[in-house]
Amino acid sequence: MSTIQNTAFAAPPVIAARPCAPATTSCRALYDTLSQAEVPASASADAQAYLVGQLARAAAQPCDLPDSPAGLDAWIAPRNAAIGAQYQQYLAGRRDGAARRFFTSKAHALYFLRCVAPTKLVDGAWLYGALLRWQEIDFRPLVKTYVEELGDGLPDKNHVVLYQRLLDNHGCAEWGDLDGAHFTQGALQLALAHAGESFLPEMIGYNLGYEQLPLHLLITAYELNELGIDPYYFTLHITVDNGSTGHARDAVDALQRLMARAAEPAAFYRRVREGYKLNELGENTNSVIASFDLEEELVRILAAKAVTGQNMHSDYCRVAGKTINAWLADPEQIAGLLRAFESTGWIKRGAAPGESRFWGLLQGDHAEMFGVFSSYEQQVLADWIAFPAHAADGASAAPRVASFRARQRALAPARSAPPKAHGARALIRYPYAGQAGEHEAENDQLRRLEQAVALAPSTSAAMKLLVAHMAPSRHHTATGLMATRMFVRLLG
Repeated sequence: MSTIQNTAFAAPPVIAARPCAPATTSCRALYDTLSQAEVPASASADAQAYLVGQLARAAAQPCDLPDSPAGLDAWIAPRNAAIGAQYQQYLAGRRDGAARRFFTSKAHALYFLRCVAPTKLVDGAWLYGALLRWQEIDFRPLVKTYVEELGDGLPDKNHVVLYQRLLDNHGCAEWGDLDGAHFTQGALQLALAHAGESFLPEMIGYNLGYEQLPLHLLITAYELNELGIDPYYFTLHITVDNGSTGHARDAVDALQRLMARAAEPAAFYRRVREGYKLNELGENTNSVIASFDLEEELVRILAAKAVTGQNMHSDYCRVAGKTINAWLADPEQIAGLLRAFESTGWIKRGAAPGESRFWGLLQGDHAEMFGVFSSYEQQVLADWIAFPAHAADGASAAPRVASFRARQRALAPARSAPPKAHGARALIRYPYAGQAGEHEAENDQLRRLEQAVALAPSTSAAMKLLVAHMAPSRHHTATGLMATRMFVRLLG
């Protein structure tokens, strides 16, 4: 096999210094730019500049990779064994009555889902550039991983579709007000997607780190299930990332194959290690979980509501002698408003939410504030009202959801016929199932894509067309899902 093109393994480009926003805002700006359906031509240079800066930030991070790639097989097996042993210790503790390790309440778990959304909604993006090398057999492990992140074009397996459904189901889809640190990992993944050809060793190193099975993933799935939140998105990653036949194994395989083709293997591996350390930047599972404060989150929610609600109440709406409009006029007063609700009996802390008069404004036959709070926001309020009771034992009355296998068995009888679906999800599953009106434009796009691929002068031309629709910002749309299915068929 010939040596990989020098441009692929050249040193990262030197980016001229230029004025930029603080790191916490620049990553958000890049994230927003690279998340557009049509990414501007200037984005590649911005992505390269961002990666240069983030690699410099990550340089001081520790790296537990072996000094030589020859030690990777001996490195991965003990890691998996250690994670498995730690998880069994966790389960034994839970059986003996230990409290949940991660989530103190359902609101805490939903807070986590919301805060990691910027990363989860670009899942797999860092590997997008590998699709350009689909004809090279040594890139197949990376191509395989990316296509599987896309669920092979099936909406019920596409990771971004699954996570968006999870957010929608729990009223957590509004996360645009998160601070910049929550966008660091998502921006990194998108930057690698659009500048990966110049940072190929770093991308391979990042992939090697990201695809290893962490203990927090196992615990997260267990505790979400315990709190009545479907953990399928997380259990899917537990199985697909396994170190035997999954993405963790593919990551090592890809590195070993491409190392053998590198003109300077030692320099290549040094850059792999630098890319591996990018995984340590920004917010992560553990830091997000640790940052949760129930009352702070409730105050944030109420302060956001006050922007539109501060002038929507009549003078009859008073608490502790002050009108609601006056309370809401200054965000600094929100915590005081909560104390006033308690002191006047509108909220009974430590009791079931239904016993509080304020809760009756949100729920019930005559709820004057029905629809004002999303299901996530109501969960935060409900847990705050009942918090003293929760604090006593860390338990939750939320029902468990069925295990993955149980849900699969329950669905099996219906699989001979298409399930009923509505709106955009129906279009994604069955784009030609008689959709009309607002969906006709998307059906036209699907037909045009199908026709363009059929008329392509060569397989390479067809694949190039499909790859464009499999970009991180597009693969979870109806056309992106179809493009992925066609790509898989042509890849063979």
